[in-house]
Amino acid sequence: MEKKTSFRAYRVNQNEDGFSAGVETVQISDLLESDVEVEVHYSSVNYKDGLASSPKGKVVSSYPRILGIDLAGEVISSSSPDFQPGDEVLSTGYGLGVSHDGGYAEIARVPADWLVKLPEGLTLRESMALGTAGFTAALSVDRLLHNGLQPNSGPVLVRGATGGVGSIAVNILGKLGFEVVAATGKPETEASLLNWGASSVISREAAAAEVKGALGKTRWAAVVDPVGGEGLGEIMKTVKYGGSVALSGLTGGGTYEASVFPYILRGVNLLGIDSVYCPQAKRLELWQKLASEWKPEQLLREGVTTYNLNQVEEALATVLSGRAIGRQIVALKSV
Repeated sequence: MEKKTSFRAYRVNQNEDGFSAGVETVQISDLLESDVEVEVHYSSVNYKDGLASSPKGKVVSSYPRILGIDLAGEVISSSSPDFQPGDEVLSTGYGLGVSHDGGYAEIARVPADWLVKLPEGLTLRESMALGTAGFTAALSVDRLLHNGLQPNSGPVLVRGATGGVGSIAVNILGKLGFEVVAATGKPETEASLLNWGASSVISREAAAAEVKGALGKTRWAAVVDPVGGEGLGEIMKTVKYGGSVALSGLTGGGTYEASVFPYILRGVNLLGIDSVYCPQAKRLELWQKLASEWKPEQLLREGVTTYNLNQVEEALATVLSGRAIGRQIVALKSV
């Protein structure tokens, strides 16, 4: 097979002429040299990708940049002894799509230590239906478990339950036997959320209702929160003694108002969840779980929307506007 010299990619640029975004033909020689060259089969669509697609997002560190913070595909060539041509691999986070060309491309070059071999039990498509969102959900659940959460601890609130992190967290927690209360601004998705593992569904307003005073009646043993914003301060007031909030996102805003009382009178824990630079050992552990006992089969069957490279702009707009339900992936391999 003749080696390709160019490929298609969704790339953004910003210069004296302004900001631009779209599908371009890119020369392979334009990619930075790196350990492993990958034929990308799939990528995924995350809120961070949406931010990167806007000049106001303040995510991309330099231009031009191929977007896509996730990728999964097959190794073409490798200078690393850890990977051989034909290996199926995935990568999430690090600098992909931000400071390093990412996964919305038919070809990518990445450092070997950014890659994970596709675990048995997952297809490449499924790995990107999980992607950064699924890995972040797994990290959130893992941290909550390590902080003492058990199924008999009480109900667990999942905010943004129809989004990527939220929907997969609902699945994982439901599989583990927890009482999961899914909070969403999309009441029409109640049946899907119940099917994915939620015990009950409430409105996002009810989850973050204003509490008079520094503390309110306790409601939640734990919270998975990819939303952040003003509502978080009210939710903190209702977490049970010794409970934890796993905070991973800011779709609701980057700031919130709070007092010290939940922390010093109820021993509440606010756990920061970062999937970008998570240590490799933890990555491998959680990807194995996502491929086996934590695999969200119901969501993977029913909750995944597939786009092609020419539809990336539409996919990003859907995520940024809050209209996404479940997971969105981009299929890149040429047929």
